[in-house]
Amino acid sequence: MLIATPLKVWLSATPTDRRKAIDGLSFLVVEAMQVEPNSGELFIFYNRAFTKLKILYWDKNGFCLGYKRLEKHRFKLSPTLTSPLQLTTTQRRWLLDGLDFITMKETKALEPSIFF
Repeated sequence: MLIATPLKVWLSATPTDRRKAIDGLSFLVVEAMQVEPNSGELFIFYNRAFTKLKILYWDKNGFCLGYKRLEKHRFKLSPTLTSPLQLTTTQRRWLLDGLDFITMKETKALEPSIFF
């Protein structure tokens, strides 16, 4: 699954039944996130144990469903989320790498005025 840079990246606020497939996850996007699932945005869902992620994405003419399972550790997610969380592209990468994306900070891009 090749993921182009999406408009937005959304993380579900609650654990999701891992048996849900494209139709069930699309329903959750509409109901819980109030976004059209074919908007080109990326939607990330996780299980109760924080060991598995499902990623729903619309690509031109159909849905893509990605799945990631950590073998030894858990994804660093807060069990106290109350609403869907919008992530930056960097935070999405950190989440998929198993890092604590909430406490990590991105460095700001520099715009030097003089080049050598």
